Amino acid sequence: MNPLDRNVGLNRREFFTLLTGASIAFCAGCKSLDNGGGPPAGKTTVIDAGPAADYAAEGVYSTFTEEGFFVIRHQGKLLAISSICTHRSCILDAEPDHSFFCHCHGSTFSPDGKVTEGPATRNLPMLETSLGPNGHLLVRVVS
Repeated sequence: MNPLDRNVGLNRREFFTLLTGASIAFCAGCKSLDNGGGPPAGKTTVIDAGPAADYAAEGVYSTFTEEGFFVIRHQGKLLAISSICTHRSCILDAEPDHSFFCHCHGSTFSPDGKVTEGPATRNLPMLETSLGPNGHLLVRVVS
């Protein structure tokens, strides 16, 4: 009898082995959860945050949180700090006292990005900024 002609079924163990292998192969192509499913880690993007004059008042500006940063004017200097929680990559909220709060798991960060309450254990990174020739604030975001 030709082995291709007979009706071959899978037993329970063979079925789960096949299912496990297929799941591993499928997930190999999945986006990483650690970087929020975004572009591959290590990719650098320079974002034009607009005219530096738009950030004249001391404080935290939340315009670019979805792009990965807050703009901060502190003692006359323009800075950028990550808006991504170092615990599970959730977008942070700026609080009225200029601290940062993660609504996903409750981590909090001081105005200078230091962890004040976990579960996050790593401080928020400061991002490189520069002024473009047109007076715009440029922020280098590494994802």
